[in-house]
Amino acid sequence: MSEATLSPLPSADRADVAVRLRDALLAADFTADGLLELLGAPAYAALARSETVPALRATRGDTPLELLTRLFLLQQPVPQARVAGVLPVAECLDSGWLVAAGDDEVAATVDVRPYGGPGGEDWFIVSDLGCAVGGAGGIGSRHEEVVLGVGGASTTLAGITVRTPVASALDLGTGSGIQALHAAQHATRVTATDLNPRALHITALTLALSGAPAADLREGSLFEPLPEGEKYDLIVSNPPFVISPGARLTYRDGGMSGDDLCRSLVQGAGERLNEGGFAQFLANWQHVEGEDWQDRLRSWVPRGCDAWIVQREVQDITQYAELWLRDAGDHRGDQAEYQARYDAWLDEFEARKVRSVGFGWITLRRTDAAVPSITVEEWPHPVEQPLGDTVRAHFERLDYLRGRDDAALLEEHFRLAGEVVQEQVGLPGAEDPEHVVLRQHRGMRRATKVDTVGAGFAGVCDGTLSAGRILDAIAQLVGEDPVLLRDRTPAQIRLLVEQGFLEPGV
Repeated sequence: MSEATLSPLPSADRADVAVRLRDALLAADFTADGLLELLGAPAYAALARSETVPALRATRGDTPLELLTRLFLLQQPVPQARVAGVLPVAECLDSGWLVAAGDDEVAATVDVRPYGGPGGEDWFIVSDLGCAVGGAGGIGSRHEEVVLGVGGASTTLAGITVRTPVASALDLGTGSGIQALHAAQHATRVTATDLNPRALHITALTLALSGAPAADLREGSLFEPLPEGEKYDLIVSNPPFVISPGARLTYRDGGMSGDDLCRSLVQGAGERLNEGGFAQFLANWQHVEGEDWQDRLRSWVPRGCDAWIVQREVQDITQYAELWLRDAGDHRGDQAEYQARYDAWLDEFEARKVRSVGFGWITLRRTDAAVPSITVEEWPHPVEQPLGDTVRAHFERLDYLRGRDDAALLEEHFRLAGEVVQEQVGLPGAEDPEHVVLRQHRGMRRATKVDTVGAGFAGVCDGTLSAGRILDAIAQLVGEDPVLLRDRTPAQIRLLVEQGFLEPGV
């Protein structure tokens, strides 16, 4: 697709039209819940796979909701006379939300997808035509400046973000504006930046159509649009983290060598955070031959910041190249060109001795601690979103543990966290289990092995007795020296507290 064929965008200066359009969409129940009820679960789920046929079949009637779904979500022209009683057609044509299509039909100039906010809000995410359904779906091969709608990465970042009231929030690389929209619910001031001016325009449309306050929109790469010394309480970014040869697609390719863009983003965030502020990113990182990937990521963490880095997935370089070649639709084009691009990806990886690529979450918190804490771990297992409260609690537990030596820890009282169960693994009929495992059913859904002392300790933690008194009782039961037990158990208690199995409680 050439630049001339990108659809002109609606005016971002007609707030009155956005309000009237929003009212019309809501009146027709063009919402996330309304769409699910109209389409049914199978057709709704098919949209995420870029399959629109089931949804088209479910919207063959003439109800207002069916008309709007075809018009704004499925990119189908609809008869103007039929939609005139549903939308303010004249204003939408004048401000660019709609264009004439043939003699008696109108078509949308952008995709609009209903999106349910965390508090039940009815929001609408604006994106370029062809980008509301199924993520990229090959759309990127048509134009590098295209702006995508909501995908899995967007919802993942929104789910892990700490949601506490803050004075200022920064959405770096805003895209369609979904992170800025979330931030506007709990931040007094929201700044959104993007290298692509089209993305800033679409973000303004998303915010206006969702009934959210306007954001301070700034064009530029990474932290370039920010004056020196400007700081925030929250920074979020779903950056163009794909490690690729060149920067063909603005929405996904970082344009720097290897994982340098993600590294630069993380390293630059520290000086942009207020004390106690959070910075949260999605990122890719290289697994380089002869180098520990965890050490690589620890080296990214800026001074004065705690960090929690979770690797969710690892792909070898062939899987990774194929994923993103398909994302751009290259596999559907000329086979020789596809193979040449595939070769270029592998050449680039081999030149840097990259064997695989990791994907995950990076959270920083600005701290005044003398020795910041850096946790880098692999956790590919299912979790329970949203995780924002879990992330916040992780750093609160770090502060709690950092302020107590082992002697002080044994004077504390603890409670077993909610929905933690104990599993015993061993051969049938065996007198003692081979392993005792504590498992969470909320948040990160962690599982950790404990010894019999750890299991017994966790099992009686109800906030009544101090940790030291519990250990003394266990020592008496098992016939062990209480001094030795007090000496060797605090490390296990610290781990159980850090991972959220035990909570401090009076």
